[in-house]
Amino acid sequence: MKMYKYERIVYWSKDDEAYIVEVPELPGCMADGETIDEAMKNTDVIISEWIEVARERGQVIPEPKGRLLYA
Repeated sequence: MKMYKYERIVYWSKDDEAYIVEVPELPGCMADGETIDEAMKNTDVIISEWIEVARERGQVIPEPKGRLLYA
């Protein structure tokens, strides 16, 4: 499995009782898991699928910026 270098935001969701990982550079791209490690691994799968769908649609794939540009 490829490890993508997109910025990830990780937080605990009390409602979902899971860790949530959002990928801000890829709109709508997020995953969850019972542990942070599981959530991060699931995020790699979701990023891969996001990129695959974007390619099929002829969309531009953003380059990872690698750091937070805003706070």
